[in-house]
Amino acid sequence: MGIDRAGLPFIAAALLPAVALWAFGQPGAATLLAVAAGVFVFFFRDPERTPPDGADVVVAPADGRVVHAGAAEPGVAPDGLWQQISVFLSPLDVHVNRMPVSGRIVDVRYRPGRFLPAYAPRAAEQNERSEIWIDHDGQRIVCRQVVGVLARRVVCRLAPGTRVALGQRFGVMKFGSRMDVFLPPSASVSAVTGDMVRGGETVVATLSATPGEE
Repeated sequence: MGIDRAGLPFIAAALLPAVALWAFGQPGAATLLAVAAGVFVFFFRDPERTPPDGADVVVAPADGRVVHAGAAEPGVAPDGLWQQISVFLSPLDVHVNRMPVSGRIVDVRYRPGRFLPAYAPRAAEQNERSEIWIDHDGQRIVCRQVVGVLARRVVCRLAPGTRVALGQRFGVMKFGSRMDVFLPPSASVSAVTGDMVRGGETVVATLSATPGEE
């Protein structure tokens, strides 16, 4: 199991002073900082995942609990008709984000905003977020990283024109957040509100094989 590089500054900021304090005979403070370093290692852990087979399957973009599955919530989705799957990540979940589909990145949009609780419906439209538009064989899919009360920054390592694979790592959200995926109305959503999912592995929907059916 690896550690996402976004966590290295946090781990070092706790671990290096811990070593120094231990050397100067302050084991109590050193232990507290060592524990903090361990917490950061746990939070930024990056386990390997094996995506399922299937050209048109949609996988969960993150670990967590499904808080919405079905027709898009009013005022939350981009313009047009969409199916929506939203996953809430607690601080205990793996926070490395993975591509829900394969394809080509069309656009990446960062939008500043508020820091409402990530599970609140308004968070998807009002909170700070990064929105990734993907072309999958002529069908548009939107993946949205949304920060929460504790998550104060999204990290997205994609650029327009990039080719991506199903389940590929693309970023991380720091300290509790939400992921939204918006699919064409012709997609068949299999996820159910309340489901616990694993990023890059759990199938949450299937796309129509014929884009013209949308």
